[in-house]
Amino acid sequence: MNPYEAYMKEISQPMRDELTQAGFSELTTPESVDEFISSTKGTALVVVNSVCGCAAGLARPSARESLVNEKRPEHLVTVFAGQDREATSRMRDYLEGYEPSSPSMALLKDGQVLHFIPREEIEDHDVEEIVSNLTSAYNEHC
Repeated sequence: MNPYEAYMKEISQPMRDELTQAGFSELTTPESVDEFISSTKGTALVVVNSVCGCAAGLARPSARESLVNEKRPEHLVTVFAGQDREATSRMRDYLEGYEPSSPSMALLKDGQVLHFIPREEIEDHDVEEIVSNLTSAYNEHC
């Protein structure tokens, strides 16, 4: 690992921990993404994490807060854009029909996208709006 990669790994670790401590599993390789998509039945929230400010102040807090809802996804996973590039690229292959966006969130069922929240619906919105967007999708699909 070169010094830049080591630095970015160290800097991004607290951003990873914020989701893993809330119960999300990290998918860090294309193979782990393929395995998750092919073997997971039921609903899953996928968070495309990022180092940007809207991920820190809006996306990650909203994803965590949305889990307090009575209905919630059965599985929680995350890929990290800019850090785990190959895994993120592979996940985006499964988010067919949606432009690459980070941060973003997708609600899947049996590997199929049911609801997608791109960066445009995160940036310049408040946490309550994003949580409402997520929980409405949970209430409909979970």
